[in-house]
Amino acid sequence: MVLLIGEKIITMRDREIFKDVKGYEGLYQVSNLGRVKSLERENTDTIGRTQKTKEKILIPVSFCAYYGVNLYKSNEKKTKAIHQLVAVAFLDHVVNGMNLVVNHVDLNKLNNNVNNLEIVTQRENTNRKHIKSSSKYAGVSWYKRDSKWKAQIQIKGKRKHLGYFDNELEASNAYQKALKES
Repeated sequence: MVLLIGEKIITMRDREIFKDVKGYEGLYQVSNLGRVKSLERENTDTIGRTQKTKEKILIPVSFCAYYGVNLYKSNEKKTKAIHQLVAVAFLDHVVNGMNLVVNHVDLNKLNNNVNNLEIVTQRENTNRKHIKSSSKYAGVSWYKRDSKWKAQIQIKGKRKHLGYFDNELEASNAYQKALKES
């Protein structure tokens, strides 16, 4: 059997495993391949009629540059990011604001396969060492207008400019000093 998920072809060797979505047990499940399904259940409408809803794979929606799904519980709709659902179910991730976050290893925010996700600190994620940039150092980038290296750091959600430097290493040293002082 072959499935097409996004741009990736899934074969039988990529065995799909579903687990309950935390907080939506018995209603929804998420798979290690990044698919979400609603489970078969009976619903009662506002005038008391009961109807059966069949199990189905949900169609992802665009959600803050990521894939998300709309989940319903007690007539309340919540949109959840699929990578968060996968990380909670398969990587034992505990959503805790911005302390630990889910990173897409291949930088493709739409690839929610558990093998493409990792839990990192917010600092590791914002250092962006894993992303191609103009500098090999975290917090350093080339400022074309002035032909200088720019150093900046983000601390508690606030970006702090550290200066412009003739040398890439000097800019990195400024970043490292600010990191130690934070």
